[in-house]
Formats: sequence, structure tokens, C-alpha cells
Amino acid sequence: MKQSAGILAYKFVDKTIFFFLVHPGGPFWKNKDLESWSIPKGEFTIEEDPLEAAKREFEEETGFKVDGDFIKLEYVKLKSGKMVHAWAVEFELDESLIKSNDFEMEWPPKSGKLQSFSEVDKGEWFQTAEAIKKINPAQADFIVQMVSKISSSL
Repeated sequence: MKQSAGILAYKFVDKTIFFFLVHPGGPFWKNKDLESWSIPKGEFTIEEDPLEAAKREFEEETGFKVDGDFIKLEYVKLKSGKMVHAWAVEFELDESLIKSNDFEMEWPPKSGKLQSFSEVDKGEWFQTAEAIKKINPAQADFIVQMVSKISSSL
């Protein structure tokens, strides 16, 4: 079974929580918005520590090395059956400075031409309600979990 690990970065502006999400690059996602954003994440092998994989993927997709006090969240299962493990961390970054790694794919389909695309084409900070609308529905649970943890600690 495939597994991914990712980081849900959050920050407070005054007393309002914002979550950092990324939009996937490539032609398939070009005009998609609602339910298409994600936490920065990627696949890892059974030999790899999931948190270390999550940190690596965050850096690959944003160009930022993430650190802080990581909070383990309950995993979610995507429609594909893939399990996504996530950690939340309070972390500040300037979304305008994101630099993602690239991937290659045949484009247009069946053309025999390989083209290179950014894995992530943009990242943004969203307040809770907007983040839940933007994120892949299975991953919305990460935001709900984090809001619940923050509310119970106040």
C-alpha cells in the first residue's frame, strides 16, 4: 500500500489561525481550485522515518526547511487507498518565495514529448473555512484535527 507523509504548517495572525496549502503543478491541475490543494507531502518507503520524509517533501515542494514542535495528526485515507500521515507545526514562511522541484511527464498525452512542470505551482495561507474548501476532501480532516487541538488547549 502506498503511503505519503506531509506537513500542515499553521500560523496565527492576531488570534486567527491560518493554514498553509500548496497547489499541484502540471497541466491536469491548471484550472482546478476547490478541493485540489494539499499539504506539502510525498511518498516514502517502509525503511524511511515518516516525519523525516514529511520534512524532506516540504522542502522539495516549497524550498523551505521546516522545523519546530511537530504535532502528530491521525492519518487519513485517500479515495485511491493511499494513507497520508501528517504532522502540524507552527511555522512562518513567505509564500511568494516558494521554489518547488520539477517532474517530467508526457505532454500532450500520447505526443511522445516529455515536458517539465513544477510539482507545486503556488502556495497560500488560508483561514480555516477557506482551507477546508480548497484542500483535497480527505485531507480536510487534518485541518479539523488541528482546530480541535488548538480549541481544547485554549
